[in-house]
Amino acid sequence: MKSTMKKMTCRALVVSLLALSFQTANAGMIGADRAAGTTAPVDRSMVLSVLDRAETTAQLQAQGIDPAMARARVAAMTDQEVQAMAQDMQTAPAGAITSGGWLAIVLIAAAIWYFAYRK
Repeated sequence: MKSTMKKMTCRALVVSLLALSFQTANAGMIGADRAAGTTAPVDRSMVLSVLDRAETTAQLQAQGIDPAMARARVAAMTDQEVQAMAQDMQTAPAGAITSGGWLAIVLIAAAIWYFAYRK
């Protein structure tokens, strides 16, 4: 009885460690322009630099959008619009697994473990 209780406690601890330990934190240095509060030129240049990439140009052309027209539209955007777009680009996951993906992995692993090791 004690042995099975120890096993179940250990299993519960392992599962909780795996399920609850996936938190991410982002830290980094900020530039003087960010500290001052004016980020419009930096954000605009970041968005334009993304438009200058070969992969982005190819994707735009594949969807029937002229890259020069896209650059002109970014140049015509307000500072708030450019800042919102730059923030979305910086926070968007780049091929990463979201929290829902981790939950699915944990549930699948728990189901495999349950059916493989049950008696």
